[in-house]
Amino acid sequence: MDKAALRRTLIEQRLNLTDRLHRADLLQQVMRFWLIDRPDTVIGAYWPIKGEFDPLPALHRWKEDGELQRDGQRRRIGLPVIDKESKTLSFHLWYPGCPMEEDAYGIPKPKDTEVIVPTLLFVPCVGYAAGGYRLGYGGGFYDRTLATLEPRPFTVGLGFTCGYVDDFTPDAHDLPLDAILNDNGVVWPMAQRPRR
Repeated sequence: MDKAALRRTLIEQRLNLTDRLHRADLLQQVMRFWLIDRPDTVIGAYWPIKGEFDPLPALHRWKEDGELQRDGQRRRIGLPVIDKESKTLSFHLWYPGCPMEEDAYGIPKPKDTEVIVPTLLFVPCVGYAAGGYRLGYGGGFYDRTLATLEPRPFTVGLGFTCGYVDDFTPDAHDLPLDAILNDNGVVWPMAQRPRR
């Protein structure tokens, strides 16, 4: 399998979706419903690039919903910041309007906000396959980060239906995600499994 060629094809398909905004609205709804029964109060996410689904509107709503509950849950959202030496990610507090700056890859990241440790992590998928396997951009940042985090957060891939890859062979270092959501609903697993 030529993963570099597959990445290029999937990114091009995603960028050329004529109904991407409609699919994004559907995935926002799927995400919001999926989050209803989750106990997490700290969630890590990502800044969308290359036509990726944007999880931040649903997460901002999740944060506001927590504050409206009787117990006034303080919910927090983190975005990744790359450690250039270890090539791993840490998650820094994000909120609408917080100061941002570009990282070495030109991706916006929170500027000078505190490091937070998510118990749930939403991960972007260039592609995804049965078994919870994800095709990313090939940098290995999420795999290296997840291999070092203790306890490991519950990981959820986000992508559009066109990102499903039927014939996918994961590499030995690839870690399966705990769940994958797309604009049709829950892709993996069909029944949520308990946290590790």
